[in-house]
Amino acid sequence: MKMLVTGANGMLGKDLCSYFEKKGHEILRTNRDTLDICDEEAAKRVIIDNKPDVIVHCAAYTNVDKAEDEIEQAKKVNSIGAKNVAKAAREINAVMVYISTDYVFDGTKNNPYLPSDKPNPINIYGKTKLEGEFEVQKYCEKFYIARTSWLYGHNGKNFVETMLSLKDSELLKVVNDQKGCPTWTMELVKGIEKILEMPYGIYHICGKNSATWYEFASEIFKQSNLKVNLVPCATDEFPRKAKRPFYSVMTNEDELNLTRDWKTALYEYLKVRKDA
Repeated sequence: MKMLVTGANGMLGKDLCSYFEKKGHEILRTNRDTLDICDEEAAKRVIIDNKPDVIVHCAAYTNVDKAEDEIEQAKKVNSIGAKNVAKAAREINAVMVYISTDYVFDGTKNNPYLPSDKPNPINIYGKTKLEGEFEVQKYCEKFYIARTSWLYGHNGKNFVETMLSLKDSELLKVVNDQKGCPTWTMELVKGIEKILEMPYGIYHICGKNSATWYEFASEIFKQSNLKVNLVPCATDEFPRKAKRPFYSVMTNEDELNLTRDWKTALYEYLKVRKDA
């Protein structure tokens, strides 16, 4: 299989490229310098010239708070960029995998969101990512939309590394009224591999079961054998530019078995981190 990856230098992109290369696939790594997704003709030229079988679209504007001020830039990358890639994918009959987010939901549901649930984003980041979903469905005939959440990995800034860097704090307050599904990048990568064998459509690929940010932090320190003065707090104590959904827990049908329990995945992540 010949796979083109946008955002290949990012936290997810690096793990994805490495994993599929080891599986023997031909990987075309692209970044903003080699494939400008915001330029329709340039994106079309690169994609058509290389003729990949599969395009995994990891490139995105991901700064949730900054997006509230940079609305046009977020839209340009997340919505228009996705459209440009989708249109090029259609021209060469390639399969497109679009990485989306739990932030397409408003967090008002009391049980886990299904792929069929109606999105209702409450921040600009979520809105532009949802627009990207719509563009992919509109222009690409063969697509997978993979929604994920609370992503962490070895190749970028993330919550796990932030918590470990703060382990010596005298007092560490962490939000305890937002609940989601912590997801290791490698769980998402392997989930993507699985859905490529499944019918086209929307999938939720995130760690099984859920936690608040406080519970996530507690498990990080517990598994790392660290004693930290960790205190739960409310979202209101840490005002942010962009609103966050209080409940963004997602699920696919359990029988698909796309990911493992988030605590199991975290254990492996920390072990790999320690052995590196």
